[in-house]
Amino acid sequence: KKKLKISGRDLASVPVQVFSLDQLQVLEMSPERESCLRYRMELLPPEISRLRNLTCLYVDSNNLKKIPAEIGTLSHLERLTLSNNSLSSLPPEMGALQRLHSLHLANNSLTELPAPLCQLRSLTFLDVSDNKIGTIPSSIRHLEKLETLLLLFNSLESLPEDVCLLRNLHTLWLGNNHLRSLPASFGELVNLDWGCNYCSCNFEGNPLERPPPEVCSRGPEEIRDYFLSFHRT
Repeated sequence: KKKLKISGRDLASVPVQVFSLDQLQVLEMSPERESCLRYRMELLPPEISRLRNLTCLYVDSNNLKKIPAEIGTLSHLERLTLSNNSLSSLPPEMGALQRLHSLHLANNSLTELPAPLCQLRSLTFLDVSDNKIGTIPSSIRHLEKLETLLLLFNSLESLPEDVCLLRNLHTLWLGNNHLRSLPASFGELVNLDWGCNYCSCNFEGNPLERPPPEVCSRGPEEIRDYFLSFHRT
């Protein structure tokens, strides 16, 4: 089999027989769409490294507290979902997942954006909403292919100018943080799909002063002109 979904009431561990399926490509152990089930896995075992052909690994909504370093050996992994767990950190070995293009980390206990994530050059989707992240490292500029970055419900007080180098961004959600200002070059993110009421940037829930919300709502050109006016004066 190349695709396997494991389900069962109160699932607490990965059945050992799974690790003999060396041709497995998709492994799903998430009760996301089955509300009657409650999964309780606290640890993804290091034997996960035996599944060298995995391209998708879904372990949302468990009780994971740690991801083993062996995750870095899954060189074919393209999609990894870890939302709704109890993760406070990620192993540096995750930086080796150079085919990973979609990573879901929403609703965990992360306090910072782990440095290894900024080494994932193929990443196009990153969701770290609803954590406790307070800063974004400048190394985020290395995520050149990133198209979607979701940062809602964190503790961000500022954004580094390096975020504005992510010129392929189409969606950037910043709602419900502590942002009082945006980087001066924020208006350079011209590929953002602003749509109606700046929904693709979602500034709501921030005490923005510079530029004020009414300027942000008009799109990148107005933001760029706003900051240019400071240079003229």
